Amino acid sequence: MNRYGNLFFALLSGMLLFAAWPVSPLTPLIFVAFVPLLVMESKVKKRKHFFGLLYLVMFIWNVSTTWWIWNASVPGAMAAFFANSFLMCLPWIGYRAAKKWLGPVAGYIALVCFWMTFEFIHLQDWGLSWPWLTLGNVFAMHPEWVKWYSFTGTSGGSLWILVVNILLFRYVSQALVNEGRNYKILGGAFIILVLPVVISIMMCTSQATPVTTQNVVVVQPNIDPYEKVATGTFEAQLQLLIRTTESAIDENTALVVWPETALYIDNRIEEETMKENYFLKPLWGFLQRHPGISLFTGIESFRQMKTKTRYSVTYNDLHFESYNGSVLLDSSGPLSFYHKSMLVPGVETLPWFLKFIDNWFDKFGGTTAGYAKQHDRNVLHEKHGFRLAPAICYESIYGEFMSKYIKNGANLVCIITNDGWWENTPGHKQHMNYARLRAIETGTWIARSANTGISCFIDPAGNVISPRPYNTRAVISHPIPVQPAAKTFFVTYGDLLSRLMIILSILLTGGIIARRVRSAIRARNN
Repeated sequence: MNRYGNLFFALLSGMLLFAAWPVSPLTPLIFVAFVPLLVMESKVKKRKHFFGLLYLVMFIWNVSTTWWIWNASVPGAMAAFFANSFLMCLPWIGYRAAKKWLGPVAGYIALVCFWMTFEFIHLQDWGLSWPWLTLGNVFAMHPEWVKWYSFTGTSGGSLWILVVNILLFRYVSQALVNEGRNYKILGGAFIILVLPVVISIMMCTSQATPVTTQNVVVVQPNIDPYEKVATGTFEAQLQLLIRTTESAIDENTALVVWPETALYIDNRIEEETMKENYFLKPLWGFLQRHPGISLFTGIESFRQMKTKTRYSVTYNDLHFESYNGSVLLDSSGPLSFYHKSMLVPGVETLPWFLKFIDNWFDKFGGTTAGYAKQHDRNVLHEKHGFRLAPAICYESIYGEFMSKYIKNGANLVCIITNDGWWENTPGHKQHMNYARLRAIETGTWIARSANTGISCFIDPAGNVISPRPYNTRAVISHPIPVQPAAKTFFVTYGDLLSRLMIILSILLTGGIIARRVRSAIRARNN
């Protein structure tokens, strides 16, 4: 096959990955998206040529599905595109090595194991974590296909996609070399393709009856995020939040949810003296008028530390930590704070070896690479019986991370976000749909407040309730059960599938190294 044919297969694979990704209606294309890449790999002999074409596939996938981050930071977007595309090549390089040294079957197993190990590592807090393109996320618009994520999480979806692609490639590759059509392989691919959907349809999300519910109100103020960080605009924005909320609450309202950074003053809010803050007087007046409600809201805050910490900044011999956080309040004052743990690479955090590019990234109203993190999954206890699992923006795409809150007793996930940085692009739609997978994994209701949209409620089956579109001021209300959430298998045991893949990846890597060493010794002796 000539080089133009190989280039065609690379381009085709990249475009199929793009065409399948949310919010496209062509999701089933994901089951054939890697077939052209596998065909190309089988034909290209030179390593540098293969890597170039492989990188092209991953670059097309990254740019075409997440191009919208360009609207927030052009240098940051370019760095993300190039870096993540490179990282996504590594499992395929491992696959090629395993196929060479251990044989084709071991190579296919290695591809599955290495890719899923890569995805698991990318879901950890390592400074450049960007799991937006985790394969299992592709079914976010079709929760009815993947109710079994309550057992496997998104790693089950990744395994499903990879196995079907490999089987279809085996069928196609045999046909291409005139070995005939192996209908057993095709039949196996069809069964593996259909069976998980059948299982999902047969599963039902049951809830104990009768249930006690409390009304939750979610506010979408629709404030321009760039205007939000402008000096002198906080008072008007706070009054807007209060007016919008009061238009919908009543004596049955238990909890109100405001979006990320709803409480933002240009010099931030000190947590210990929050109730005495002059600029927050309208907030306390609102809560005093409605003593029966609790308010969960985003906040830009800081604390003075007694000693220097890993994240602190020192001014005049005093040590301070800054937070992109949230707070649970009522008429008595602040009840508990949460500080965002999974920080956005570049914007909110960078690994030490990339600190030199700090100034490449927009600040999003915060401190580039300067936020302090919270490491514990503490549940926020609300007076009407809600046990809140707080998720600030980016955190809601981390399945096992969010499941730890439910394991610790949370019965309601509150996602607060400010997706307006990306403007009206697919980004905010993808983000909302990913939350549907968190609902299935945890078996828990979700209340989602997005500054510019999409705000909504999501039930434990992944169904979206009362969504409000982008660039619209809105307020919605829904009764939510307050009984403890039934812990799913995924909540109880975590991502066992990925951990199994890590073990197999270690064994396969050991096998590759052993074969290479034996081959080198044999060559030297000869």
